Amino acid sequence: MAAKEGIRSGREGEEEEHVYRISTDKEWEELQRNGSCFGGQLDKSSGFIHLSKLDQVYPPLPSLLSIDIALVLRLLLGDGLIYEVVDGTNSFPHFYGPSRSFSPLPLDVVIKAEKLVLADGQFSCSLLN
Repeated sequence: MAAKEGIRSGREGEEEEHVYRISTDKEWEELQRNGSCFGGQLDKSSGFIHLSKLDQVYPPLPSLLSIDIALVLRLLLGDGLIYEVVDGTNSFPHFYGPSRSFSPLPLDVVIKAEKLVLADGQFSCSLLN
């Protein structure tokens, strides 16, 4: 079972400003069309939207969304973004929504979306640099 770590967990005392969502084109289109999105099947079966800190991103999918933590905290009353230890070592941000209600990720918290480019066997985009 995942252990709650806190809302603004960062590296060695740093506070993070953004978390990231590796997103399919279909999910990004749904988010733009509807203004929110419940994510993919893994998110729906878990009851929260899986996010990553930048150093945890391995971009196997075509789009990367940058999500402003301050906007999440302000728009969603601050209790919907939880950092949890998932393998005894790594802490990942998970978006549950207010009062852990499994709310859709709102478009308003996405500050940048960028398509990943595959070149020489490596994915790249300006968010990863």
